Amino acid sequence: APRVAHAWLCPPRNLLDMDTFSKSDPGGWWDRAGGTAQAQHGMARQPSSAPLSAVVVLFVQGSGSSEWKEFGRTEVIDNTLNPDFVRKFVLDYYFEEKQNLRFDPPGSHDAVLGAQDFLGQAFVALGEVIGSQRGRLERALMGVPGKRCGTILLLAEELSNCRDIVTMQLCANKLDKKDFFGKSDPFLVFYRSNEDGTFTICHKTEVVKNTLNPVWQPFTIPVRALCNGDYDRTVKIDVYDWDRDGSHDFIGEFATSYRELSRAQSQFTVYEVGRGAGAGGWGAPHTGADPPLRLQVLNPRKKCKKKKYVNSGTVTLLSFSVESEFTFVDYIRGG
Repeated sequence: APRVAHAWLCPPRNLLDMDTFSKSDPGGWWDRAGGTAQAQHGMARQPSSAPLSAVVVLFVQGSGSSEWKEFGRTEVIDNTLNPDFVRKFVLDYYFEEKQNLRFDPPGSHDAVLGAQDFLGQAFVALGEVIGSQRGRLERALMGVPGKRCGTILLLAEELSNCRDIVTMQLCANKLDKKDFFGKSDPFLVFYRSNEDGTFTICHKTEVVKNTLNPVWQPFTIPVRALCNGDYDRTVKIDVYDWDRDGSHDFIGEFATSYRELSRAQSQFTVYEVGRGAGAGGWGAPHTGADPPLRLQVLNPRKKCKKKKYVNSGTVTLLSFSVESEFTFVDYIRGG
């Protein structure tokens, strides 16, 4: 039986900038080996002044096969040399087989992998990632002669058996104003803590335009993606003001856990939204008697500079529900 490995693509760093008037757009690299949609367009084109969006593509080569098959692709990210991808790849790891992976990283100028700039690619075996120290492996992107194409960081963690799925909705109140001619365009970024103490992005909300009191749409996320079944593992949440050029302004941050979120319907908790983890940590909670869970957003830099600084707003958990995802075998066993 396979060992299930949760392998995810972390942000490539210092990518080769191929755009004349903006940053390269992380996207599907063209496949020089042929046989895919990317390769059919020939050599990479010259940079465009109006780049569009694309995706990063993962290809898998089975044991004893020379054929590369597309396994999946990340979401779209625009105008950055340091993309931070939310979408993860879940693979079955077979100890006795060599499972080759190929990551064809960013630089597309067409959302359907049409005309694009080739910015390098990385080859690795899944076993290398899983067997590396702390399940972290950094690999240089190669393929552009005489150029440093940047690096790609891969992490792998064995999945827990938890198959619960969480649906939650959040809103914020009195966030800091970041736009000169308007208010703010806030969105949330969720990070799960890894076994080595680092954080990996696991969810982004949509952007709510021109408001300091946003209400985000409900979203659903597997508990394995949020904390891998460890209910006390830290979940860090950053609050940003969206900017068109990708240089989003940091409003503040706070931390919680799945266990704390799950108690929200019977406990009132307040978190401060601020910058950085000061003496009190990320948005220390204040508890009361009734729901909902309210989290203060803290900005560490503001907290250090201003003696009277309280917070940069609050985030409130409006709803939280959990459902179990059953497999076909579960249904058979349950009659």
